[in-house]
Amino acid sequence: MKRLKLGSRGSKLALWQADYVSSQLTKIVPDLNVEIKVIKTKGDKILDVALSRIGDKGLFTREIEKELLDGSIDMAIHSMKDLSSQLAPGLCIAAVLERENPADVLISRQGYRFYDLPEGAIIGTSSLRRISQIRALRPDIILVDMRGNVETRIKKMYEQELDGIVLAYAGVKRLGFEDKISDFLPHDIILPAVGQGAIAIEVRQGDSVNLELAGSINHEPTDWATRTERSFLRVLEGGCQVPIGCYAEVRGENITVEGLIASLDGSQVFRGSIQGNYQEADLIGQQLAHDLLHKGAASILAEIREAGEY
Repeated sequence: MKRLKLGSRGSKLALWQADYVSSQLTKIVPDLNVEIKVIKTKGDKILDVALSRIGDKGLFTREIEKELLDGSIDMAIHSMKDLSSQLAPGLCIAAVLERENPADVLISRQGYRFYDLPEGAIIGTSSLRRISQIRALRPDIILVDMRGNVETRIKKMYEQELDGIVLAYAGVKRLGFEDKISDFLPHDIILPAVGQGAIAIEVRQGDSVNLELAGSINHEPTDWATRTERSFLRVLEGGCQVPIGCYAEVRGENITVEGLIASLDGSQVFRGSIQGNYQEADLIGQQLAHDLLHKGAASILAEIREAGEY
């Protein structure tokens, strides 16, 4: 019987993802003995500061990757959107599971839809990507910092009497809170984060056994789509400190990718999209990033750097 140790964060959502990966792997290898090791990351330890203010890449992955490199675990299970655009030397993404709907959703105490929110509505989110896009459309909305897992954020919404919170649909669905959703936010309202809704399996380069095992559950369309998004992000070198959104979709041989770079206050939003053959995923993502930079988005990144927030 083969033994396999997966490394994961300890949140309910992270453990759901690790359990799901385990179930998919044991469908391929029924006698596989899977153990899940919970690893606490820096992002899990600092809960009273907005992610954008911590100013650190790999907030939710670095400690897990360290144990993977040390050989303490065989595979690392991540929310794809938590992974840095540049992986640690010696590691690679072995598989990406089929993506859940990557959209963001609004959860409102009063059941408001986004455009029905009253003037001056108070919304909780800690994501600069969400904040900038909401401000671009509804500058009247008051945005307050909101961190924590899905259940914690919903609880805080009621305790603080907020009008709503914005979360990723994938996490809301996976944890069974779909009945709380008051509105789906399409991409013309909020473009998702790179990799949102996808689960990634990371392994050591050269670990042929686990590369093959993880590869057996890889979902190629999601893999190609997220490669495109990550190549877009890599050009911009953006983490939590920059409002960046990107979503790619594969249909047949074709891939379409839409990207966005916005100023922190939402006053400037540069958005574009391109298409191409999915096998040129890296080049397509890079091209879109360069297109937006040339359109003027480079000035946004320069301003954020000067402010010391990038």
